[in-house]
Amino acid sequence: GAEDPPISPFSLRLGLVMQKKRVAYFYHDQVGNYHYGPGHPMKPHRIRMAHSLILNYGLYKKMEIYRPDLVEDEMMTMFHSDDYVHFLQSVTPDNMNDYSRELQRYNMDVDCPVFDGLYKFCQIYTGASIGGARKLMQGNADICINWSGGLHHAKKIRGVGLLLHQ
Repeated sequence: GAEDPPISPFSLRLGLVMQKKRVAYFYHDQVGNYHYGPGHPMKPHRIRMAHSLILNYGLYKKMEIYRPDLVEDEMMTMFHSDDYVHFLQSVTPDNMNDYSRELQRYNMDVDCPVFDGLYKFCQIYTGASIGGARKLMQGNADICINWSGGLHHAKKIRGVGLLLHQ
């Protein structure tokens, strides 16, 4: 019989793209409740808006949706120093004047602001990032989405750049 024609590199790439991918989408219903303050470019309510679009356009039917667990303190301190995590748990807009030395040490300023619920917000988006990493590492997803993660430049003992830590 006739031989099959050779497969072009384009056809191989197209075939890989056309395979159904397992998509894990991480969303926490409280993530849009946080506010970095007036004038700050990070607007967590945009994450809620994106989620609304995903629901209204039916995209959720193409993925598995997960609500991330809040990351426990022990997990946070696997990457960040204990004193930095304790500071994030303790500081609020109402008491931040009591933490002037720590604010400077941890680079908490206009780019990395203190806001109500700061630590819980960190627990939410870090939980989504860790959940996504686990899905990928265990081979249970090909693509993971966490709109709230990856928006920062983390260091072990401080926030850096535009946003916070993870």
